[in-house]
Amino acid sequence: MSVDANTSATSGAGVEDRSDVLLRVRNLDAGYGDLQILTDVDMDVFDGEYVTIVGPNGAGKSTTMKSVFGLTAHMGGKVQFKDDDITGRRPEDIIHVGIGYVPQNDNVFPTLTVEENLEMGAYILDDVPTESMRAVYDRFPILEERKHQKAGTMSGGQQQMLAMGRALMLDPDLLLLDEPSAGLAPDLVDEMFDKIDEINEAGTAILMVEQNAMEALRRCDRGYVLANGQNRYMDTGTALLEDEQVRQDFLGG
Repeated sequence: MSVDANTSATSGAGVEDRSDVLLRVRNLDAGYGDLQILTDVDMDVFDGEYVTIVGPNGAGKSTTMKSVFGLTAHMGGKVQFKDDDITGRRPEDIIHVGIGYVPQNDNVFPTLTVEENLEMGAYILDDVPTESMRAVYDRFPILEERKHQKAGTMSGGQQQMLAMGRALMLDPDLLLLDEPSAGLAPDLVDEMFDKIDEINEAGTAILMVEQNAMEALRRCDRGYVLANGQNRYMDTGTALLEDEQVRQDFLGG
């Protein structure tokens, strides 16, 4: 069922009773400096689930994701990952618990080679795991073909694959993706979504902010619609696409 802005995004939707919760966000208030962007945001991601956050510009979508990864000013509420309270922790600590993050912009080291970028993804380990490198190359063959190429000379789509590959080097349980299709040529968007599907199907849970709302909702398990920094709707991706009010207000009819 969809829920409006005055109702908790988890109430009445059957998610409170599940025991396989991976990420749980409750009553989150967050922003930048003294500017509050999010108010009482609730969100869940379950083991192996694919969840998408959509909404209009300025809704707080990216701020929610950044808040999970410790990149905003925490003003209230709680973020829990598995059995750990990670509220207010720094990103360098959060990465240790099993969360990977791919920002929308500046997500590769342009002067480093592809292989060096991937090695940076495992910087918290004493040695670069060869099995992880192999898994990334199997997932993104173009990266192995260009492993000695400087990342800054690659196309936007290839850089996005590299950024995701680097985040996968630690084999995270949850991968946060902020606008993965932004700036890509139209013919590359479907390929990017297919890669994300494959990552999820291999067992990694996904929490994604995406401008291409209709395609993202079509592919995900569940979706959250934010507006003005608050929860507006939560349901399966299919149900949100079929909800006339959601379509009219947020999906262009």
